[in-house]
Amino acid sequence: MENLEGLLKQAPDLLITYGLKILFALIIFFVGKYFAGIAQRLVRKLLNSRKVDPTVVSFVANLTWAIVFVFAVIATLGQIGVQTASLVAVIGAAGLAIGLALQGSLSNFASGVLMVLFRPCRVGDYIEAAGIAGTVQEITIFSTKLLTPDNKLITAPNSSIMNGTITNYSAMDTRRIDLVIGVSYSADIALTKQIFQNILDNNQYVLKNPAYTIGLSELASSSINFVVRPWVAKADYWTARFQLLEQIKNELDAANIGIPFPQMDIHVKELPLNK
Repeated sequence: MENLEGLLKQAPDLLITYGLKILFALIIFFVGKYFAGIAQRLVRKLLNSRKVDPTVVSFVANLTWAIVFVFAVIATLGQIGVQTASLVAVIGAAGLAIGLALQGSLSNFASGVLMVLFRPCRVGDYIEAAGIAGTVQEITIFSTKLLTPDNKLITAPNSSIMNGTITNYSAMDTRRIDLVIGVSYSADIALTKQIFQNILDNNQYVLKNPAYTIGLSELASSSINFVVRPWVAKADYWTARFQLLEQIKNELDAANIGIPFPQMDIHVKELPLNK
């Protein structure tokens, strides 16, 4: 009873003491989180002003936020009485277990660092990797965000991007359009090639250098197949492709050159009715 009465007498003092510690700890946490956001924005603004690559800007800004936030958490724990030195020692002793538990996250972080260092892709590049394709929006410390052509945002782990094959469609200034055009065996080969040449020579998107290629590639079962391979600027790839296919179809029709398509002949035989 005496102990209980003593605790009741000390309760207001304990409540004030520990209540203030918890209050200050919460203030430190939220202020630290706020300053982490400010530090992230300042780093992003500073790097952008120096015209640093957007890929590096995004990664460093996110890393800055994570570092400041970790310090805020440590300061918060110190305020409520947790010995931070002991905490660091415990974390160091449990490093192996933490590493095993977080090996996926550590792998993603390491892959993010490699992506920033070696730059297989940058923000704004259209890539195909890890079974997905899209424009790189942001490379964070753990994941990469891709925007698909149909406006879907995909977040992929950095490790899945780096551990596979990355096809970067935006790395080079020019791209080659590979078209295979089949015409009928009755078509005049020289005339067909001349039509293709006229189309490519007069198309606004086709580059003069590198030169385009036109050639007879295959004598197929039902068609003569030509390859038509013009070079265009990477930004004009799809516009030029769609336009060229339409022009080729119209010009071949105007020259009465047929484009074979699968057909099926059905023969109906009339049988006598059984009486």
